[in-house]
Amino acid sequence: MADMFITLGTWNWLIFGLLLMGLELLAPGVFMFWLGLAAFLVGVVSFVVTPSWQPQILLFALFAAAAVPLWRRIARQKPGVNPNPFLNKRSDALVGRICTLEKPIVDGEGIVRIDDTVWRVAGPDTPAGSKVRIVQADGASLTVAGI
Repeated sequence: MADMFITLGTWNWLIFGLLLMGLELLAPGVFMFWLGLAAFLVGVVSFVVTPSWQPQILLFALFAAAAVPLWRRIARQKPGVNPNPFLNKRSDALVGRICTLEKPIVDGEGIVRIDDTVWRVAGPDTPAGSKVRIVQADGASLTVAGI
């Protein structure tokens, strides 16, 4: 076991780092990546300075311990502007849109076709073919008002 530590070299750390990062692909969880990065950094440092095995182990421990707060900081960063704010809220994206009634609104209920989807609408009684504006979305039901 002592021989293994004594023979720790640059290539061992680089291979160990790449192996840990590769394991991250098999079992994603972001934990192995940071340990792999720490091992890879020890390998890079070992290229410049050739420390004995004790400082190498110490450097690995320091890099690995420093990676945890770094990862937390990166993970807690506020995401940027969402490029698709209506993802999973399709009906909310329809508010304000003007469409034509496919079936008349009778007793407060009717049907409108928007793109390739038929939507149930609620609003004042209106004949089929009339233009209406969507004023509210509640799940799969839309509330409309005449124009």
